Amino acid sequence: MKRYEVIGIDGLPEVARDADVGALIHEAANRQRTPIEPRDILVVSQKVVSKSEGRIVRLSDVEPSPRAEALALELGRDPKLTEIILRESRRVVRGGKGVLVVETHHGWICANAGVDQSNVDADTACLLPEDGDRSARALRDRLKALTGHEVAVIIADTFGRPWREGLVNVAVGVAGLQPIKSYLGELDPAGHVLQATILAIADELASAAEPVMGKLDRIPAAIIRGLDWEPGEVGSRPLIRDPERDLFR
Repeated sequence: MKRYEVIGIDGLPEVARDADVGALIHEAANRQRTPIEPRDILVVSQKVVSKSEGRIVRLSDVEPSPRAEALALELGRDPKLTEIILRESRRVVRGGKGVLVVETHHGWICANAGVDQSNVDADTACLLPEDGDRSARALRDRLKALTGHEVAVIIADTFGRPWREGLVNVAVGVAGLQPIKSYLGELDPAGHVLQATILAIADELASAAEPVMGKLDRIPAAIIRGLDWEPGEVGSRPLIRDPERDLFR
């Protein structure tokens, strides 16, 4: 019988800059008697990774540009927060109703460049990691050094979705895991050749972990255990759709 489980890792302290997130996860997993095992997948909240990497900006230190001032007035946003969003963006895709949909420097299309003010001090904003794949690799390597086990790491953040209400966790950094599984060219049970079935495995696993981690439960990491997964070192880049095939750019 096929099955896998998702185990939330509770009891991590508040994460500060330069914190050893891998050691904190390792110690917390041991304390709750669910130590990390070979071929576990660790899903880790972007927020704790960003905090450890110093990706926190104080709004009082930000000087808005004329463009940020104009956009903020148009959207009803804080000009300083708008300036931070613009700095984290390659381009603005669309704006309206207090939201800027942008393409980040990573290539993600998301609201407000992933800039977030939840679960951080007043007058501050948390940014996405500069390089989520690099962060995931560092965390994977640290956990391997601590446990001796081969594991995979997914750094996850919540994004909105076109066509559907609600937010879901997606992968913004991946290490050790093939992020996509393609069935193109394979035959289904009826003998039809599959022509469009490409599964975003890393996103599916990030989303599967979110109900355990939650937004208010202070569980910033989870173990996915018992799943057969394909190793890989391509990171999260394959999850970004080629602009030539993107009908909505």
